Amino acid sequence: MRLFVALVPPRQVLRGLDAAARPLMDARPDAGDALRWTADADRHLTLAFLGEVDPGTLPGLGERLERAAHRHPPMTLRLAGAGRFGDRVLWAGVAGDTDALRHLAGSVAAAARRCGIAVEEGRAFRAHVTLARGRGRGGARGPGLRPHVAALAEYESEAWTADRIALIHSLPPAPGVPGARPRYETAGTWALGR
Repeated sequence: MRLFVALVPPRQVLRGLDAAARPLMDARPDAGDALRWTADADRHLTLAFLGEVDPGTLPGLGERLERAAHRHPPMTLRLAGAGRFGDRVLWAGVAGDTDALRHLAGSVAAAARRCGIAVEEGRAFRAHVTLARGRGRGGARGPGLRPHVAALAEYESEAWTADRIALIHSLPPAPGVPGARPRYETAGTWALGR
């Protein structure tokens, strides 16, 4: 099973982000600047990517994630601004209790490692919600993602209380279906601070 642990912003926050990004989505980019936008319902804030995990690991992983969640109180977050990873990924940033968020991400990764899951270490956690990916090998072309980042620079969502983590199963896109995307199913949730 391909798994990751995430916080999922409330629907109204995701709808607000969608409304802010809609002018960019509706613009007619030239063929070289085509982006594949993530669906509103698929947007999340990844705490730890676990990769391929043996289903037999799930009970122990669930127990450890529950313990990790209980050690961290709910936190107030909001989506703010935008950024990019090269010209491959456009994302919305996260503001608010970011120190607490970083500690939570570290605890989640440690819980997974204790279950024998090889979670990448040494890479700085960068809280973000992916908005779009560049199509093809080189990512977006032309001016790249800079104009999109600039257009969303002042964006700020309403604040929300992040009060639970989710273990999410990423299912591969349907084979042979043009434009098919991965599907996400929640495998479990755990409340923070309880």
